[in-house]
Amino acid sequence: MAFDGISVAALVKELNDKLTDGRISKIAQPETDAVLLTVKNGRNQYRLLLSANPSLPLAYLTENNLPSPAQAPGFLMLLRKHLAGGRIVSVTQPGLERVILLTAEHFNELGDSVRHRLILELMGKHSNLILADQEDVITDAIRRIGSGTSSVREVLPGRPYFIPNTRDKLSPLDLDAGLFREKLSEQTGPAEKAAGAILTGISPQMARELILQASLSGDESAASLTEAEILRLEKAVRDLAERILAGRFAPQIYYHNGQLIEYSAFPLMLYAAEEAVPYESISELLSDYYAEKNSASRIKQKSADLRHVLHQTMERDSRKRELMEKQLKDAEKRDKYKLYGELIQAYGYGLETGARELKAQNYYDGNKEITIPLDETLTPQENAKHYFDRYQKLKRTYDATLTQLEETDAELAYLRSVEAALNLSESEEDLNAIKAELIAGGYLRAKNVPGRKAPKTPKTAAPLHYVCEEGFDYFVGKNNLQNETVTFELASGNDWWFHVKGIAGSHVIVKTGTKELSDAGFERAAALAAWYSSAPKGAKTEVDYTRRRELKKPGNYKPGMVIYHTNYSMVVEPGLEGLMLV
Repeated sequence: MAFDGISVAALVKELNDKLTDGRISKIAQPETDAVLLTVKNGRNQYRLLLSANPSLPLAYLTENNLPSPAQAPGFLMLLRKHLAGGRIVSVTQPGLERVILLTAEHFNELGDSVRHRLILELMGKHSNLILADQEDVITDAIRRIGSGTSSVREVLPGRPYFIPNTRDKLSPLDLDAGLFREKLSEQTGPAEKAAGAILTGISPQMARELILQASLSGDESAASLTEAEILRLEKAVRDLAERILAGRFAPQIYYHNGQLIEYSAFPLMLYAAEEAVPYESISELLSDYYAEKNSASRIKQKSADLRHVLHQTMERDSRKRELMEKQLKDAEKRDKYKLYGELIQAYGYGLETGARELKAQNYYDGNKEITIPLDETLTPQENAKHYFDRYQKLKRTYDATLTQLEETDAELAYLRSVEAALNLSESEEDLNAIKAELIAGGYLRAKNVPGRKAPKTPKTAAPLHYVCEEGFDYFVGKNNLQNETVTFELASGNDWWFHVKGIAGSHVIVKTGTKELSDAGFERAAALAAWYSSAPKGAKTEVDYTRRRELKKPGNYKPGMVIYHTNYSMVVEPGLEGLMLV
């Protein structure tokens, strides 16, 4: 879920409960757009992270102590001057806006009690962290916004602070039924989008939830809703508001087949069929959720260079392939030139000197008459030799191009397997293994700095290992080197091997020993192979499977590439059901 107004409401309740009356003992600025407040409240100590990062604005309590840079930035010095040692009076949220207002009271140089507000605006690329005084005049901001950047609002020292207009949206917390109906009637799109467009603090996901709770169709036009349907939607909104105002939050993260999909401050009907992991603290949920998401994001960023090399090579091979297919099409004429040469040898004895064509019976095609162009400056024997030479040249071109085409197709299949491995990468170890593989294959150059020792071969992560209730072990290679390991080192000849048909994916081995694998075991393994492949999740996918002994790897094949001629197939939906990761 987006960090919407409901998530902010759950967080504000937690912060208000834990931080009110606490004193700010330490302030750090671990990142250019993030601040960490250490708050002591009685015997408890809390650390509050406030991040205005445009790509991922966040706030939550954390146990991690993040240091400030060696040289304190100006904004940090300002916060320390006005907030250090201050008592937190309250943590609030205006309406359901994505705004957190932390009010702190402290004594100035004259000993007078004054208040300042630290305001975190969680608004995507417009996110900001602003310090304002008790008169709502901006003292400074972590990101200053001048008139040249925004015509709506300046965020500069001395300017009045106000929350940007939310396009006249309605607050679910004090819903005006008349206005709600009026705005619904003005919406031309689906009811699902209309709910998000009308109500403040509602994410697209929560809009879908409201539509579901009201037993409506999300595709139905908002303007065409009946009186009864509007009443049901209005009731769903009021029920939501009641839970927010009462503070009855129940944070949870949802998983599908072990994969993180979403989080929410409330249980959602949308994900009733998914695995839900409940949390007592919204901060703990946010910390875990975004740590997992950030890990995936960091891996994606660090794999960008490898992806660039792969895509460049694949594009080059695709262009080569197009040229080779054209050459093969041109070479299809070769048999015609061979026929011309043979017919000239058979019938050219009666030709006169300077003849420009020969009409002959094609004894390969029911003696149909065929006209053969001739070079009038050549003898019949020389014309025949000319056609035979053209035939031989095109034949050599065809044979060489066919070989090159097979090599190019093999390389494209290999590169797609590397790309699939990149998509499965979850750690730097995974990326390092793929990088080493590309260096070994000549696709990347190793960077050796003069005077330094060559880097050691990176440590390869172990293949994934799953088990099921029946006691069988399932091994999955996340890259080609791991595919080699599971197939040719971990597997015995009688074990079962699985792989998606015709597309890139992982090798999956089921260690059976002397036992027989059940039908459910075959289906689990096939679904596992489909899950760790390029096949779209949720789509039916064909998977090949065979005994390990049926696999062969010719000497010229790249890592992870095998051939087999005896196999079975089944169609499954990708999934991890019935399997537990060891």
